[in-house]
Amino acid sequence: MIKPKTTWRDTNHYIKLIKDPWYKVIVEIDNLINLYTPQFYQKKSIKTLHLPVTTSAVSSPMGLGSDSKPVQIDLFGIKTYLVDSMQFMLEYGCRLFENGAYYIMPSFRGEEADKRHLCQFYHSEAEIPGKLEDVMQLVEEYIKFLCEKILEKLADDVKKITGDLSHIEKMIQSCGNIPRLEFDEAAKLLNNDPRYIELKEEGYRNITCEGEKKILEIMSGVVWITKYDYISVPFYQKFNNNKTKALNADLLFGIGEVVGAGERHDNIKDLEESLKIHNVSKDDYDWYCNMKKEYPMQTSGFGMGIERFILWILKHDDIRDCQILSRFNGKNMIP
Repeated sequence: MIKPKTTWRDTNHYIKLIKDPWYKVIVEIDNLINLYTPQFYQKKSIKTLHLPVTTSAVSSPMGLGSDSKPVQIDLFGIKTYLVDSMQFMLEYGCRLFENGAYYIMPSFRGEEADKRHLCQFYHSEAEIPGKLEDVMQLVEEYIKFLCEKILEKLADDVKKITGDLSHIEKMIQSCGNIPRLEFDEAAKLLNNDPRYIELKEEGYRNITCEGEKKILEIMSGVVWITKYDYISVPFYQKFNNNKTKALNADLLFGIGEVVGAGERHDNIKDLEESLKIHNVSKDDYDWYCNMKKEYPMQTSGFGMGIERFILWILKHDDIRDCQILSRFNGKNMIP
């Protein structure tokens, strides 16, 4: 079977990968995702739009429970961030397109790359009018569609790496009926073991990487975990009636979380209250608040890490082998 040679460690990685059969499969999967994602959304009349990779208002790092840090740059004397997600702008896109908006774009994180995380990766994200249930259904349809295309177009190539395709076939069968656990249920299932459920000083809980692995063992390889402790998620996620739980969901398979989804605040009052709860200054989010005030709308969205999806497709355990040209923060990468 084909195995990766971890040439991303070498300065001449870009030369070695050209003839490497591992990367031949990687680029074919990349191409398939880029080709069929627009076809999937076209059938649903969900449209794409060109968005910048810079922003003055970071999104997904804005939560106590976030495991990412924003990447700040100086752009001609202006403090600017490279985007981790342009989810805010996809919400904006929902005000432009009746059925929602999507994109595939690069994302940037201010953290060290390791087996689970990349500094720069590709995000497949979408935002639609509707509630959390609507976007969870969209995610399952999207993953099923991609899996079916991989089996149709690349089965032989993938099998040379994985040895079999049963995990993809099982996912296709599961989509539409993926099991769900609320965070409290998952914590109980894990016996609140501190190896798996981490209690933070601020009073919220997170599931650890080991916890994700364990719950996947228990749940036969794929599960939604919903309704995290509210303070652990970013301020833009909608809260439940007593403001203790988030209307959010993480889809776990393969290495762990591959998709993150959530329902957004649909009015300015709840958004401003959430900013206070999370102790986030409103200054950088005036435009976002103004959009909610002038054009209130209930939307929900998701983001899927493409390299994490590829990692699962190839039944591999090191995400650094799943990007074509590597990028590591603090290092001058060639080319």
